[in-house]
Amino acid sequence: MKTLIELYDESPLKNVLASEMFRPERTVFICPPEVGNNKHLQRKLREYFVHRGVKSELEFVTASLLDATQVEKRLLETVKRYPDCALDVAGGTDAALFAGGSLCASFPVPAFTYSRRNNTFYDIKNAPFARNLPCEVKLSVEDCFLMAGGSMRTGRVSDDVDIGAYMDLIDPMFSVYLRFRRDWPKIVGYIQRISQNKADTATSVYAEGAYTVKGDYGRRVSANEDVLTALEKVGAIYDLRILRGERVAFTFRDEVIRKWLRDVGSLLEMYTYKACVDSGLFDDVRVSAIVDWNGEKPQKDSVTNELDVMTTRGVRPFFISCKTGAVQTEALNELAILRDRFGSKVARAAIVTCERGSGSASMRRRAQELGIDVIDLNDLQSGAIGACLKALVR
Repeated sequence: MKTLIELYDESPLKNVLASEMFRPERTVFICPPEVGNNKHLQRKLREYFVHRGVKSELEFVTASLLDATQVEKRLLETVKRYPDCALDVAGGTDAALFAGGSLCASFPVPAFTYSRRNNTFYDIKNAPFARNLPCEVKLSVEDCFLMAGGSMRTGRVSDDVDIGAYMDLIDPMFSVYLRFRRDWPKIVGYIQRISQNKADTATSVYAEGAYTVKGDYGRRVSANEDVLTALEKVGAIYDLRILRGERVAFTFRDEVIRKWLRDVGSLLEMYTYKACVDSGLFDDVRVSAIVDWNGEKPQKDSVTNELDVMTTRGVRPFFISCKTGAVQTEALNELAILRDRFGSKVARAAIVTCERGSGSASMRRRAQELGIDVIDLNDLQSGAIGACLKALVR
């Protein structure tokens, strides 16, 4: 097979997986007019294949995928131009698949498919090269965005940060967070107030301020001595000095810890990230990734979303959102949209929440309707997050 014929599908994975696996010289997409006329989308597909090292020439042949006669005509034209071809019937509409079947009934064109359930290619007709062939393609988190025409940018955790150097500190810090989670927004607010030095100065990791400061909405917030003592004990801060009722001073371990302790959601995200890494279930794990839907350089009107944690296992992406407070319906809807847009039917999604037990019954129902797993406070406190992740990849 030198030429692969693809029936264009709304699922990005179905459009690229066979080319990834078999590396043809040419991939011909039988696609609807909105794709055939979309130069931006075509360019992004070419960029994806270059990124993945797939040296396949891409060709786009336009046809209405709701018109079997028109699709069959385009297929026949393609087969005549490229006799050494094979047809992938994993994607496309019902009409396109009908046209593909009609073509194969008249011509000895090899046809094969892919089963996402078994992660295996199968010989449909005259395609022994795809017979019961396990898919060994492994995608990164970035790959999942690129194949759908998007791109990934660095979020709140810089690519320059060696997260591995902090793995031993994440669990102890998260234990402190769990003990004081109800007061955590106020605790973070206090730390923010006394550590407002600019990050590019020599004193950026030093914090000092009044024992009681003005918090949000004009409320007074005092230092939580138990939290600060616990953070010093685990090594997140040092040189803690408390003059009760008057002053507080300490030094953050470094700039990274400073950022984590100045952000309400960071410790939950980092704990979830570490749990994913420790599970050994995933090929790639990213924390705080920003996806740009258009895949271009940042612009004022760019459509972006931030994903707290995202992982991949083989060709399957997993989207994980972390919420320190109550989970709103909007958050579930946004997570489902991201999963469907950049992961399609092979993807899974989960939301990690510090709400106890079932939380909001309506939230649970909505999550179930959207096919989103919920990992709650009981799972976090019992250390069952690893088991929850295993259930997620089942």
